[in-house]
Parts: sequence; structure tokens; C-alpha cells
Amino acid sequence: MEITGREFEALAAHAGSAYLRYSFTKGTAQEVRFLTDALHLRRGSRVLDVGCGPGRHSRALADAGIEVVGLDISLPFLKAAGPGRWVRADARALPVAPRSFDAALSLCQGGFGLLGGYDDPGVLGGMADVVKVDGRVAVSAFSSYFALRHLEPGDTFDAAAGVNHERATVRDESGRDAEFDLWTTCFTPRELRLMAAAAGLGVEGLWSVNPGDYVARPPDLDHAEFLLVGRV
Repeated sequence: MEITGREFEALAAHAGSAYLRYSFTKGTAQEVRFLTDALHLRRGSRVLDVGCGPGRHSRALADAGIEVVGLDISLPFLKAAGPGRWVRADARALPVAPRSFDAALSLCQGGFGLLGGYDDPGVLGGMADVVKVDGRVAVSAFSSYFALRHLEPGDTFDAAAGVNHERATVRDESGRDAEFDLWTTCFTPRELRLMAAAAGLGVEGLWSVNPGDYVARPPDLDHAEFLLVGRV
């Protein structure tokens, strides 16, 4: 199933700022410290945050003196982000001039990896296109290995597409629960390296990570995500 903006709009409209209460969002500061080094960022660097959601990484980077533009398809999430430089757009068609940013990132399956197996390579190529020569691109991607080893009851994994489907319960700001279908594309390190090469990126790092635990560790079977850093 190809995912459109409607699925994200409905989830974001329900969750609002309550999204930031989930435990996986609590490691933002550590993630940004690691990425600042890995992406060679400094004060005044320009960063595009693709699939920024309510802007937690964008705000943390901005607090460090980095110029950030956050982009997301979900208007409710952008409204929840508060003051900042936000653009409503689809990650598959970035409204950004080529070679205009020092780095681009897409974390926590933001604009990359939530398309139900469709056009994830196109997102990575688009991000590479907007980054200056010698700039860097970072994406986190859910691990196929981890998904299959820890398949939750009720989840299904489409082996042909590499997509995990779950029926997720999401709580809003008032504590009301609602269920949503989520399709998360999962990847192997080999796939990510091939996708990076197709996008014109040289791989500088490919590591196994968890939210709030970004470390330069080799790919393994025990961590939920891979973090890819490529250089244009």
C-alpha cells in the first residue's frame, strides 16, 4: 500500500504536542550532539530537517546556533512545533534549491521510511540534491533484522516489500486513545549502502542505534535502527 499524506495528517491531528511525551523522543539532545559531530556542523551551518514532525531536532539544532529549515507534510505537527522556519511539503518533492544546504537529515522515520516501501530511494536522492558538495546527509532507518527478531503480536511483515504493518494506539493531549495503521519500511545495511550509492552519496558511517543512543557501533541484530551518514 502506498502511503499518502492523509495517514500522517490524521495521526498528527490526533497526537498534537502529546507526540513529544513518548519515550523515544526523550533522547533528542544526545542525538543532536552526535549528529553535530558526524555531519561536521558548526554555528551558521544550514540544515534541512526532512519530516521534522513537531520540530524537536530542528529546535535543538537551532539552539546550538545552526540555521534550520524544518519540512513536514503534516500541518498539525508544524503548528505544534511553534516558532521557527517551517515548510509544509512532501519529502518526495522537496521545494528546495539544489546545493543550498550544508546538511540534510531525516530522523525517526520522518520523511524517509514511512512510505510503505514506495519511493524511499527518491527521498534520499532528493536530500542529496539539496546539499552542497562535501555536505552530508543523515537518515535513520528501521532495521529489518530487529523487526523480524522482535515482531510484535498482531504485526505483519511483508517480505517482498520489507514493510512492517502495525495497528498502533496513539494518545492525544487529553489522554484519549485512537488506533492508526502504520507501515514502516525496514532496511538492511546492504540496502542502505546501495541506496546511498544510487543517490550519489559516499557512506561515511552506517551504525546500529536506538533513540537517544546514537553511537558509532557496527551494524548488528540487537538495535532497532540504522543510522546512515553519507557525503555528497
